[in-house]
Amino acid sequence: MLNKTKRDQIISLINREVVPALGCTEPIAVALCVAKARELLGEMPEKIRLSLSGNIIKNAMGVGIPGTGMIGLPIAVALGALIGKSELGLEVLQEVNEEAVEKAKVFLDKDCIEIIHDEEAPSNLFIDTVVSHGTQTARAVISRNHTHFVFLEKNGERVYEEEGWNNAGAEEDEAEEVQLDMKTVYEFATESSIEEISFILRARDMNKKAAELALAHDYGHSLGAMIKNRGARYFGDTTVAHMISYTSAACDARMGGAAIAVMSNSGSGNQGITATMPVVAYAEDCDASDEQLIRALTLSHLTSIYIKQNLGRLSALCGCVVASTGASSGITWLMGGKYEEVCAAIKNMIANLAGMLCDGAKPACSLKISSGVSTAMMSALLAMNEHCVTKLEGIVSDDIDETIRNLTAIGKESMMETDKQVLQIMICK
Repeated sequence: MLNKTKRDQIISLINREVVPALGCTEPIAVALCVAKARELLGEMPEKIRLSLSGNIIKNAMGVGIPGTGMIGLPIAVALGALIGKSELGLEVLQEVNEEAVEKAKVFLDKDCIEIIHDEEAPSNLFIDTVVSHGTQTARAVISRNHTHFVFLEKNGERVYEEEGWNNAGAEEDEAEEVQLDMKTVYEFATESSIEEISFILRARDMNKKAAELALAHDYGHSLGAMIKNRGARYFGDTTVAHMISYTSAACDARMGGAAIAVMSNSGSGNQGITATMPVVAYAEDCDASDEQLIRALTLSHLTSIYIKQNLGRLSALCGCVVASTGASSGITWLMGGKYEEVCAAIKNMIANLAGMLCDGAKPACSLKISSGVSTAMMSALLAMNEHCVTKLEGIVSDDIDETIRNLTAIGKESMMETDKQVLQIMICK
């Protein structure tokens, strides 16, 4: 078993990365930044100017904002200024209601919000907000992490500044408290005392509620409900159908603007859903115990966190690749697999899904997530039957950690031009 110091570090890491989020994290992070700037200003701003990195714009253009029935950044910005509370973090719009939405629409009609693409942003996740009322101004900057403020200013006087926050490449300077490898991830999930890791069940509770909401109502493309209610003829009443319907339904709710929080992973609600619901659905179908589910969910979420440590918060690689890889590791363990089988499942996932691009957060994310979930089951089945993609095939190496680094190098470095092209297409179409 890992020593207590390292276990405590990993528990702290999970508690930072697996947190509740209300709505898609990119527009919500923008609302958070606006709320903080408004609080510094001390009154409702007359003008709001935002400079955003490309990945923030990409992931905020086509997604529903909870409780509004509206899509995109402007309504999130207006609500952040009107009712946002920065102390709520990614639940900053928790108090949204019909009255607030109507006031936000009036604010939008004044055409006082300016949003620009900062092509020289120091990180892929960058939000620079300036608000003003008369001669009074305030500024708040978030960088590298959806809730990480690096610069605060009022009327030209610095309230807070993190050293080097505006340096290009600053994203790489944020050191993790604990550097993971796959062996450490597996040992922590399977050997830690159950009392230490039982908190992960909150992910099941929150994300299952989101799935059940979407199964009963019409959100996004209603993929989850369609598979559950109309797909029996094609998918059957099977475990994999349950996994796909519950996972895609939770995504339907989140991307469709349902006013319900989900448990996120590494700054993404969809990643939190995908790391959770396939494992929960499989565990329920095979009558797994709570202890087995806790360990499988911990393995899934921590595997996702480990991959994201190498990949970064936002990239051109779709987050469902990361999270469904985590889910496959948890499912493999529930099937009775040990470390070797879990590693084989991860290699099988990478051989299949590497290169799936991210073209922004949107209702259609449920389709990609469904692809990830079905692949997670296939990869686990292959691994449990002693089939694993070899080093002679594609980007897979013998070593599991090297294989993961191969994947993240492609997503973080090789696909940078792809990311720019995707954003250009989205803006210009």
